[in-house]
Amino acid sequence: MIQNFIEEEGYELVDIEYVKEGENKYLRIYVDKDGGIDIDDCGRISEYISQKLDESDPISEAYILEVSSPGAERPLKKTKDFENAVNKNVFITTYESIDGLKEFEGKLISFQNEILEIKLVKKTHEIPLNKVASARLAVLF
Repeated sequence: MIQNFIEEEGYELVDIEYVKEGENKYLRIYVDKDGGIDIDDCGRISEYISQKLDESDPISEAYILEVSSPGAERPLKKTKDFENAVNKNVFITTYESIDGLKEFEGKLISFQNEILEIKLVKKTHEIPLNKVASARLAVLF
């Protein structure tokens, strides 16, 4: 419903989540573009999405619509995300232990043939993409 508009306007749809927090439900839409997005971008996209949601009414219960940037620690979901994250710091969790670990925070050295190669402090690990439970960019302090 919103993918075409977002792409035609030069944005990237990063993620969509529908979650309950306390008494409220949130429909969160994360978008980005080269150079980042600002509050005006978010407002424009929010207005379009709100109109489309009002027209089709796919969610029958009350919710809060939020449109925002994915932030500095943006999630990595698509192949393109992993390709763009090479040589950047990442945080990855896996469904099962790999080399005795289920959490990896370090530099993504390469992404080839569906294998992530991540360098931790002293050791490099290879993680098959199909074993990744979650992944995001990581800001290291």
